[in-house]
Amino acid sequence: MSLIVVDEKEVDREYGILKNDAESGGYFLNPDTEFTKNLVRGLIKNRDRYGYQSCPCRLASGKKEEDLDIICPCNYRDPDLTDFGACYCALYVSEVVSKGEKHTIPVPERRPPRSMRGKKRSIQTISTTPALSLPFPVWRCSVCGYLCARDQPPEICPVCKAKKERFEQFI
Repeated sequence: MSLIVVDEKEVDREYGILKNDAESGGYFLNPDTEFTKNLVRGLIKNRDRYGYQSCPCRLASGKKEEDLDIICPCNYRDPDLTDFGACYCALYVSEVVSKGEKHTIPVPERRPPRSMRGKKRSIQTISTTPALSLPFPVWRCSVCGYLCARDQPPEICPVCKAKKERFEQFI
């Protein structure tokens, strides 16, 4: 087994990119820079190992289609921020945590067990109106919930910077 060595210049560069992307989308990185850079090292190692930046605090399968929900930023980030003030690995934190007004607390794992992954939640409709007829499909970002109506999803989510593969057809 070979160790993946991460160049510190690459860590600094990736940290800067991540910080800029977070801030431009209204998100905050953990203010503990050394802690955050350790997570960035994990993201880089996972990218080099698997070809994608899976969450450094979760066990990835090595199969991108099985791990789409844990590619950083993961699908669980926003609900974790709302409920706990930080995401599972504490890379992203709420504004009050970023300002030091509140401390992070342990975040329980939201990722469903392997046997439940990929199963769509059933959505019950109460409406008695006929199905909508739209000129374009509506795409939803599975990370932040951003919606857009167009032929194809955007290459990158304008809100959270998730890539095209993280979108699902909503309508």
